[in-house]
Amino acid sequence: MARDRKINPPFRADHVGSFLRPQRLIAAREKMGLTGGLASSKKLSDQEAAELKKTEDDAIRDVVKFEEDCGLQVITDGEMRRGSWAYDLINSIVGLELKEQTEGEGFTFTSGSKPPIAHAVGKLGRPQGGIVLKDYLYTKTLTDRCVKVTMPTPTLAYVRGGRAAVSKDVYPDIEEYFHDLMKVYQDEISELAANGCTYVQIDNTDSALLCDPKFQEASRRVGMDPQDQLSLHGRLISGAAAKRPDNVTVSMHLCRGNGQGAWLAEGGYEYIAEKLFNEFDVDAFFLEYDSERAGDFQPLRFVPKDKMVVLGLVTTKTPENDDRDTLLRRIEAAAKYVPAENLCLSPQCGFSSGARGNPITVEDTRRKLDLIQEVAREVWGSS
Repeated sequence: MARDRKINPPFRADHVGSFLRPQRLIAAREKMGLTGGLASSKKLSDQEAAELKKTEDDAIRDVVKFEEDCGLQVITDGEMRRGSWAYDLINSIVGLELKEQTEGEGFTFTSGSKPPIAHAVGKLGRPQGGIVLKDYLYTKTLTDRCVKVTMPTPTLAYVRGGRAAVSKDVYPDIEEYFHDLMKVYQDEISELAANGCTYVQIDNTDSALLCDPKFQEASRRVGMDPQDQLSLHGRLISGAAAKRPDNVTVSMHLCRGNGQGAWLAEGGYEYIAEKLFNEFDVDAFFLEYDSERAGDFQPLRFVPKDKMVVLGLVTTKTPENDDRDTLLRRIEAAAKYVPAENLCLSPQCGFSSGARGNPITVEDTRRKLDLIQEVAREVWGSS
């Protein structure tokens, strides 16, 4: 689907979405026991929910002002209402329930933590108020710039647990489950669009994990050939985005894990590239490219001419940045495979995929965003 670069995202200087939570918000979540992988399952009292919402509202107002002061054209709510980039929202889908990993499931960060796995225990449906719709409606009252919403990949609702994590009593036919899962996302994106949203990002770690041989083996352990799993990723994500209007850009962000500076996997994109760029019906790819763990740019040769690639060259995992000249050289190297007019620049991931955030400061965040915009202006003439 061709996009008009003058009016449609992604932006030359873009970002993935999450920002460091203020200490008052971290303290409020801790006070209410909203920490840890399964924290989103906890039910709050009406008073607790109202108190937390006020703290979140304040934090979102502050982060929107921060983004505007940085000069960014794309605004997010910083994911301030989430304890995790993914699990609060996945757990909000009717019929899904997060559970701790069982022995042998093997998804472990370099820090040693193990993310939970979604289990389908009932028929799937959109939660009241949508998955991110309410968050978007609030954020758009705070700015006149483009508001991007971020959602976890629908693949999180299947591939990490496989068929064993979908109740055969509820879904004897797995195709019915896939249909309902895609419809949840289709309906969410349609309602976002009806309320003025033109920029949706699907955050997909699952496909990037398959760059790593150990995750290819983990796929086989749950009964899925890794290439077949990758095709399923493409089917579910393409299905989720299938009914978007022409004025809505759906981008997809890939990374190999981002938890307090830790990660899950390593390996270049070559193993997944051909299917990734040709079987996933999205308009832009945000690709982690900040370290040797992501490999070289050669896999970009598979990118179709009508797709945008946002190079995640600036790390969010540590305070340090590559210098301006290094970033310029890397963009030039990527442009050997994708025309420069189809490239943009961003951090490699969010600054705070979980409530605890990465080991950087707000000042580090500002420096990174300033650098991205400086380089973008030099390469493309504007951000």
